Amino acid sequence: MLSPPADRRWWAAPSRVLALLAAWLLATPALRPLLLPDEGRYSEVAREMFVGDGLTPTLAGLPFFHKPPLTYWVDMLGMALFGVGHFAVRLGPSLGAWLMGAALWLALRRWHGPRIAGIALLALATSPFFFVGAQYANHDMLVAGMLAVATLAIARALEPGKPLLGWLLAGWLACALAVLAKGLIGIVLPALVIGPWLLAQGRWRDMLRLLHPLALLAFAAVVLPWHLAMEARHPGFFDYYVVEQHFRRYAAGGFNNQQPFYFYLVVLPVLLLPWSLWLLPLLRRSHARQWWAQRGSHTALLAWWAAAVLLFFSAPQSKLIGYILPALAPVAGLLAPRLAAGRHWRWLALPAALACLGLVGLVGWKSPNSSRDIAATLRAQRAPADLVVLLDNPFNDLAFDAQLDHVLVASDWADPDIAKHDNWRKELADGARFDPLRGRQVLWPADQLARLVCRGQTVWLVARPDLQAQLAAVPGAAQVQAGRHSLLWRAPPRDCGDDKGLPLPEIGVRASR
Repeated sequence: MLSPPADRRWWAAPSRVLALLAAWLLATPALRPLLLPDEGRYSEVAREMFVGDGLTPTLAGLPFFHKPPLTYWVDMLGMALFGVGHFAVRLGPSLGAWLMGAALWLALRRWHGPRIAGIALLALATSPFFFVGAQYANHDMLVAGMLAVATLAIARALEPGKPLLGWLLAGWLACALAVLAKGLIGIVLPALVIGPWLLAQGRWRDMLRLLHPLALLAFAAVVLPWHLAMEARHPGFFDYYVVEQHFRRYAAGGFNNQQPFYFYLVVLPVLLLPWSLWLLPLLRRSHARQWWAQRGSHTALLAWWAAAVLLFFSAPQSKLIGYILPALAPVAGLLAPRLAAGRHWRWLALPAALACLGLVGLVGWKSPNSSRDIAATLRAQRAPADLVVLLDNPFNDLAFDAQLDHVLVASDWADPDIAKHDNWRKELADGARFDPLRGRQVLWPADQLARLVCRGQTVWLVARPDLQAQLAAVPGAAQVQAGRHSLLWRAPPRDCGDDKGLPLPEIGVRASR
């Protein structure tokens, strides 16, 4: 008996679909400079961990406990394989995007067949929000991908019939990795999605089955070692990391990017164009009644999943666009059946893909506030013993691109208002709380720049153009380069007689690998 011919359409074979997704996501991450502040900051943390102990996140050599380490570890693997560069430090978000797309495609393929699954993945992959997020070097996309895996694995484990322990373990392990990617939302969001979905169906026993001892043990085995190690090395870590960076940041209003409650409801459709044009019919009241009537269905799960993410992140005053990346998978899953009912998706796919590429090209061309030109000069001309001073700006992208082994950051560190503002100065000052000695070495008073040339080292100074007068006040300093967004000056060492500059403990230069 002859076997039926193989389905050669692109959405049919898992290996073909997942390889195409990977190729799409990895085609452009190396083509643009780092954006500030996020990409510069997190890329430099990953590089410092790579040349450091691999466990403690640091920025300018100071502990940086705003985020856990999983994204940095993925980026470190990228640097080990491909060298220190922009491609390597964008592997974390690329991996997260691939996991989100793969998990969604596999789930929809099982629920609705390969065609609808393929259309969902196509719409997801060519959405500007997803495509840019997949190559934006921060923690948001990796946690979003892990959350998609966790939610769909747990839902699979709880399908009617005998609970599947293997899928439950996979879901809890994905939750653990999500916690290591961005903190407590790695367990909070899956609970907010799966818990109410089960309760709406009256499935109390399944709620208890979620707490299987083996699943809890697997979760703890992944999450606890790094957190316990950081508390042992840096007493007070838990209070800072959990209380200040999680609960206080979520509940308080003193952080940046304060937006109204409806902010995400406005920006999400814009960021999902052109596919969001099919969202409006899904928001009709009749659909809400239908989903409630069929609340045990996979469609109802997707609808509540998207709503839970939006509601959770809309509650705080501080809102960043990347926070709602976990809503992309369920939204794409909801859109797919409506898209598949027509043929418009065939004509929109190519323009949507070109728009994604054009957006990345535009950002790379503009490269706002990038110091890559200064970094290239500094990396070429700086001697290993030279001292680099960053004036009133951390210039994290420059530190990464020039691969600086040590910097001083000069500012008014005696300012009592530093603790009141959520900015780069507070980040570094917070790090000095955990390592005061290193803090005294790195955080230099800006009014003492002139005395640095008395230490017998050539001093390189980087600053914004509006601070040129402070650079000119350093004895012997001369401009080397005027970049697009910053200035590079150089001051040779001077004989200052009895004045040897402010006390500066010996600083060991970190050896590069």
